[in-house]
Amino acid sequence: MTMAEAQLGGLQDEFTCLVCLYTLNDPVTIPCGHNFCLKCLTDCWDQSQECSCPQCRHTFTTRPELNRNTQLNEVIKRYKRPRLSPPLSQNYAGPGDVECDFCTGKKFRAVKSCLTCMASYCQTHLQPHYEVAALKHHKLVDPDRNLKEKFCGKYQKSLEMFCRTDKTFICLMCAVNEHNSHEKSALETEREGKKKQLVETQSEIRKRLEDKEKKLKKTRSTVEEMKVGGIKMTLHIKERGEKVKE
Repeated sequence: MTMAEAQLGGLQDEFTCLVCLYTLNDPVTIPCGHNFCLKCLTDCWDQSQECSCPQCRHTFTTRPELNRNTQLNEVIKRYKRPRLSPPLSQNYAGPGDVECDFCTGKKFRAVKSCLTCMASYCQTHLQPHYEVAALKHHKLVDPDRNLKEKFCGKYQKSLEMFCRTDKTFICLMCAVNEHNSHEKSALETEREGKKKQLVETQSEIRKRLEDKEKKLKKTRSTVEEMKVGGIKMTLHIKERGEKVKE
């Protein structure tokens, strides 16, 4: 290790994004002087009603334009240190975890599944999806152990559509070749429709249960009234019988 590398190595905290706690990726410098990953800061501000520095909490009246700090990015590229990660023992896949498809030997726990690659990745093997331009557009989801069920065996493509005519999931090639004239919808559209339908069904079932509960209460009340009425009638007849004897 050169003296320059040793000196820069001691500045690891300066190269760490305080949002994700990893080495800066596409670093941007905001007016208060602090650095963050472009994606981390963008996501942070998109989810907040105000734009403030996650480190010093300085608030900006107008959202600053985020431009990559080219010089800092080159320094990080040249002297990049491993990203911070939990102890290895915590990364090993355990019962119920989805395993990384690219680990050899003992498998690490997957942190994401890619619907484009149809594979699951641990934190280390996932990095290219954040750093390689050709992979950045891939669709990442939470670890999914049922990826094969979302994969078209005929065309080796991910199932991205639903054929309403045949009531089956299809890929884009299926949509063009076998289901061209059929009624189709995007999976997200179909999922939202099913979710809405489920909510309506649950609401209807809840209403039916409430109606049945009301009827049951009314029936119980009627039975109680009949019991009371029967007791009163019995007492009345008994009283009349005693008066006749007298």
